[in-house]
Amino acid sequence: MRGTRSPLELVGARPGSAFTVTFDDRAIAVLPGQTIAAALWAAGITSWRTTRGSGEPRGVFCGIGVCFDCLVTVNGRANQRACLVRAEAGDVIRTQEGRGRDGQRHG
Repeated sequence: MRGTRSPLELVGARPGSAFTVTFDDRAIAVLPGQTIAAALWAAGITSWRTTRGSGEPRGVFCGIGVCFDCLVTVNGRANQRACLVRAEAGDVIRTQEGRGRDGQRHG
């Protein structure tokens, strides 16, 4: 009996080459197809937003775009759900404070 094979082995998939995004001025390696939340988690980052009132840290809660806990600012555009937005090479991602940083577009 063969050992257990991973899903990648079963379908013969091979991820493309990693690329880089920045999160709060820190370079993060990302695999093609990863959401921003997945890339941040893979880099050991578990919170990237603070709440409006108390400034409590937030990250992924539901993971399917329903709860809005995972909001980040991407390329100057606030209120992007990290669990839904795929990372693109060169993205500039920032921690979102409250409703988003002043002077930035809110999407």
